[in-house]
Amino acid sequence: MNKKLAAALSGGAVLVLALTGCTSDEGNPELDAWAKKVCDAVPAQNAKISAAYVAITKAAKDTTSTPKELQQADAKAFQDLADGYQARASLISKAGAPPGVEGGAKIQQDVVKKLTALSAAYADLKKQVDGLNTKDQAKFASGLKDVSAEMKQVETQRKSAVQALKKLESGDTKKALTSQEGCKAAASASASAAATDS
Repeated sequence: MNKKLAAALSGGAVLVLALTGCTSDEGNPELDAWAKKVCDAVPAQNAKISAAYVAITKAAKDTTSTPKELQQADAKAFQDLADGYQARASLISKAGAPPGVEGGAKIQQDVVKKLTALSAAYADLKKQVDGLNTKDQAKFASGLKDVSAEMKQVETQRKSAVQALKKLESGDTKKALTSQEGCKAAASASASAAATDS
């Protein structure tokens, strides 16, 4: 698999709630309650997503694995990414639109749509990896190249989902999210992971 792609995936790959640590003085109880719903499960979801990217990167760099071992490692990682992003989409869907935020419903729906599509794309990659011929080295390498090309397209989808998420996490919403322990923990873990990867 393309090592440059693996590096790109690992560097800040988690959909972070990219927070700054400042809190809101005014406070909006409804928005705070919404933020709590969103943030409570974030650390666990981010941990799963982050671990999957690490596993893909590790597999891409590992020259000693057999095709079967590589197939199993990638398939598990892609499944974890599909599950992680779907869990994030479900969480934001259940939380509903951020209260009192202009255009909040449209922004929230856009995030859910893009995360759901990203989850499906990783599920497709998992199917592709499951179908690789591990008994023929040449066919396996060729199939892996196709998976790598597909991953580049999925990376574009991931960037689009990140942009949508950043839009949801701006202004008053960002302040409300920042005050929640779950999002603080996720931001801190992601920052340290990005520092380690770079």
